[in-house]
Amino acid sequence: MARLSVIGLGPGDATLLAPLALAALTRAQAVAGYTTYLKLLDPALLAGKRIIESGMTAEMARVRAALASADAGVETALVCGGDAGVYGLASLAYELAELDGLSGRVEIEVVPGIPALAAAAALLGAPLTHDFACVSLSDLLTPWAVIEKRIALATKADFVLVIYNPRSRRRREHLPKALEIMATIRGSAIPVGLVRNAYREGQSVAVTTLAELDVETVDMLSILVVGNASTRMVDGKLVTPRGYLDKYAES
Repeated sequence: MARLSVIGLGPGDATLLAPLALAALTRAQAVAGYTTYLKLLDPALLAGKRIIESGMTAEMARVRAALASADAGVETALVCGGDAGVYGLASLAYELAELDGLSGRVEIEVVPGIPALAAAAALLGAPLTHDFACVSLSDLLTPWAVIEKRIALATKADFVLVIYNPRSRRRREHLPKALEIMATIRGSAIPVGLVRNAYREGQSVAVTTLAELDVETVDMLSILVVGNASTRMVDGKLVTPRGYLDKYAES
């Protein structure tokens, strides 16, 4: 059976490309992906392969082209940033295979990668060691009213909140609204971590508070991590205790 490998490339640094993903890319005869993600790969990995590339908002066509390539008997890889199953194209590959009658004809293999939230958390310290939630502020595929509801409920439930796609040139008002929702519920002293270009050229890491966060420094290359009630700053890092010291208090 033909195979399409949907691959998460990790944060972007070659050393963080998972071995299983590297093996899938190496054996692939065709590689499909968003132009920016393809540029993150070592050119040697793409040498001699058919390249299927397209820009933002062309996901449907790109996934269909990758499925068609695999259906034609070509070992094909579809690459995504981070992990293919975390705001990636893994679900769309399954959906379109079903819709286009390719289920049972194309084997879809999802190859995990290091998600952006894990990369950002590592650079910030240890903010995700207890329950957390992820919300994307992009309303391209999700109505803003739904996004607002999820932010409010996650904040009320005291989850650490990871925010993807926080601010674009077109969506400048969503982030201030999201911050206002969180501040209204929890106050403005919540610790916040901002990571931009994690493990890529131009990387920057900042730890601040909800009140002091400068939204002008945030863009689509950024991830925000907003702490919960127990998150605190330790030596300039964000730390969310798991509860060990409370459970096993030393006398």
